[in-house]
Amino acid sequence: MSLRFLTWNIKTGGGNRLDAITAVIRREQPDLLALQELRNFDRNGSRILHDLAAAVGMEPHLARSFLGQPVAVLVRPPLKIIDRAEVRWRLHHAAAAVTVETATGPLRVVSAHLNPFSPYRRMREAIWLAHRYRPDKLPTVIAGDLNGLDPGTDHTETLAPQPGFLRARHLARDGSADTRAVAAFLNAGFTDLWKVAGSGNPLTVPTTKGGGREFSRMRLDYVLASPAIAEAAKNMTVVRGDETEYASDHYPVRVDLP
Repeated sequence: MSLRFLTWNIKTGGGNRLDAITAVIRREQPDLLALQELRNFDRNGSRILHDLAAAVGMEPHLARSFLGQPVAVLVRPPLKIIDRAEVRWRLHHAAAAVTVETATGPLRVVSAHLNPFSPYRRMREAIWLAHRYRPDKLPTVIAGDLNGLDPGTDHTETLAPQPGFLRARHLARDGSADTRAVAAFLNAGFTDLWKVAGSGNPLTVPTTKGGGREFSRMRLDYVLASPAIAEAAKNMTVVRGDETEYASDHYPVRVDLP
């Protein structure tokens, strides 16, 4: 039996787009959901988070942020959270980690949002998270808005349209595309699931009506997994159309996990 996994940056807490966001989640029916940019979701006893979780029939776990915005993992029953962690230090935003019991054993899921501004700090965050959640210790999925470009792809046309101050967010010191953050996870033993299970257009920003002027057409949202999970992952796609065109500046990414 496979588990449907979805990751989505919903843009500054959703605002007046929460109904559209809820509609997409209800339609996709993920068993596991990683969300980023949950502005104000930690206020008033996390009321917005709990309202959203109740509306989509899932149990939430939130990680707050010192500098940026909270992130979360939501889990659909009968899956049960057997361990959870909230990672706030060393990260511009945050990471939320849960371990759930599945038919094949424990599975750890991490929702992460890396530094959007500094390539070096983004790389350091990735190295630290990859070491903390080593994929050889426990079957693990790390997903979210990594704000980085993938190694092995020519990003010349991707970066060319961007103004210099925005392009600098994705450049190494030698002027080449900076791919060190994603590479840090790959070097730690994670697999980029798009490379083994993805089909269609891989670009996750910007949406057609949701803003995102700071982006050119890019893939910034990833699902990375332990090799054993990657071997059986399938049906990975970027979800487009309907509410996803305006509900955020990022498209959600979906994949079926073993």
